[in-house]
Amino acid sequence: MSSEPDLKSAFQSISEATQQVFTGLQSLQDKAAFLQPQPLEGQEWYELLRQKLMPQLGGDPWLVAAVVGGTNIGKSVIFNHLANCRASASSPLASGTKHPVCLLPTGFADRHDLQDVFPDFRLHEWSEADLALAESDEHELFWRTAPELPPTLLVLDTPDIDSDARVNWVRADAVRRSADVLIAVLTQQKYNDAAVKEFFRKAGAEDKAVLVVFNQCLLPEDEEYWPTWLATFCRETNITPDAVYLAPADRRAAEELKLPFYERPWPVPDDWNADSVSADQQPRDLSSDLSNLKFREIRIRTLRGSLHSILDSESGIPAHLKSLGSASQELAAASERLSSEAVLKIRDWPAPPNNSFVEEIRSWWKSRQEGWAKRVNVFYDTLGTGVTWPFKMARNAIQGEPVPPLDKYREAEWSAVLTTVEELFDKLQWMADTGNRMVKPRIEAILNASSRSQLIETLRRHHAKVDMEAELQDTVAKEMESFSTESPDMFKFYRQLHNVSAAVRPMTSVVLFSLGMGPAGETIAPVVANTATNMVIHVVTDVAGGTAAAVAGDTALAGAAGTGAGMLQAWFHRLHSVFTQRRVDWLTNLIHHELLGSLPEEIKAAAELNSSEEFVAVESAVKELQGLVDNLRDGVEA
Repeated sequence: MSSEPDLKSAFQSISEATQQVFTGLQSLQDKAAFLQPQPLEGQEWYELLRQKLMPQLGGDPWLVAAVVGGTNIGKSVIFNHLANCRASASSPLASGTKHPVCLLPTGFADRHDLQDVFPDFRLHEWSEADLALAESDEHELFWRTAPELPPTLLVLDTPDIDSDARVNWVRADAVRRSADVLIAVLTQQKYNDAAVKEFFRKAGAEDKAVLVVFNQCLLPEDEEYWPTWLATFCRETNITPDAVYLAPADRRAAEELKLPFYERPWPVPDDWNADSVSADQQPRDLSSDLSNLKFREIRIRTLRGSLHSILDSESGIPAHLKSLGSASQELAAASERLSSEAVLKIRDWPAPPNNSFVEEIRSWWKSRQEGWAKRVNVFYDTLGTGVTWPFKMARNAIQGEPVPPLDKYREAEWSAVLTTVEELFDKLQWMADTGNRMVKPRIEAILNASSRSQLIETLRRHHAKVDMEAELQDTVAKEMESFSTESPDMFKFYRQLHNVSAAVRPMTSVVLFSLGMGPAGETIAPVVANTATNMVIHVVTDVAGGTAAAVAGDTALAGAAGTGAGMLQAWFHRLHSVFTQRRVDWLTNLIHHELLGSLPEEIKAAAELNSSEEFVAVESAVKELQGLVDNLRDGVEA
């Protein structure tokens, strides 16, 4: 047997591990909310953890004894004998006691927070016995000090465990979980009821100490029958009584607190019969017997029984974790289908206008030119604008004012947005039709009648506010800066070419103008750019991955760029890709914010619950607690 200091240390370690498990379970339950797990409240193992182990592990030990049993069998009479006063009102009517009444040893209420001891009850100091008979939806407990009790013993009277009012069952179960010793009051009529047996099966699983009192017996007639009744009760509940008493049906003695309790052996000897009872048998003092129980052994036994119950692989915390893990795995397939990668596939996104890129690149270069190159380019740009103005006016008169390239792009992009929305809702409808119980209601909420039109209107409003020119400018500026950083030698080479082009312009502009093509800066660059534009294939964009690829004709770019064509081509591809990615990201973010919300991320997190920090923490704490409980068993049995 372990020494007292060793045992206290062991229980302190168990208390700390249990606290970690309890705290971790709260966090895990929040983390697993999407999986719609069974609420912790109401599960037997959790209530045992909350109502028994959390209040009673660690700190000063005490023992809780509860008088329990069915309707109208004299529980309160037995309780009053233990209290040696009318502490709980007894009623000849069924379902008399509605709320627990607790006897406390002197000073217990000063040393302990009673709300922690009985967390599910609203506590009242006892003033009169009839208070426990009052109807109330609130769980109430009435307590009073009983100086005759040992300093570590609490005794409770309990609501009927087979009452028509199910709220009484809830209260009785809360008392049963907190108890170490159950004084089971049975009668000939109330030892084999289904509700009674179910209550005591749970007590048996928790290894409670049980003192059986067969009340309202007809003695000596029932001497030959009670062993059969008790054997049936024990077989049906897996209870092994620690002591057995018989109390006669004597109303006057009960009212005067003079009811005798006769102890009987259990199991009975093989040759037991009514004649085995001594004629001069002496009744036992039930209160004294209760006070003389081996508190230490009972406390170890019942705490260990409760710990085993919460750690049971079939009905305890491991089973709860297994259930969460299975639900998480079930959701994994839905996560794959409903993740952003699977839902938002945007194809045929329009290519940005190439000539707009070229113009913006030229503007960027011009803003950074200095000295002679800047003066030459400014002069010829001004000259080109003046010379070509009559030609533009004539063209506009015949063909009409040309639509700016970025306006054309805006129209094409809006068309792609509408197509994307239609495909998205079709895919979501399929998800709702084939999704599991966790995903289906969330998607159906998204697919209500107004969602599609509301989303389109929201997207239209936001799309109209987009400054495409600013988007283009920002893209070019960032990519040119990136180009200068990542490829400084190539960037320097192209900058020199740009300056060379400024030097060439005076020699070529007259000739070209004579041929009717306008100044070089107005004609040559757009020709090259438009050649490349005509060779551009539509961008295929994967929204979630953020990848984009724009493939231009090698011949056109190579012919335009000359030396270093491969590098220039790759950089131009990247310029297209970055712009397209920005625009697609804009749409993706809006759809997520306005329609999907955090749904894809929630599903993904729930599908990965098994590897989450919260799940692993509870698993680890449970494993540690199991090891401590095993060591406690080995130490006590040594």
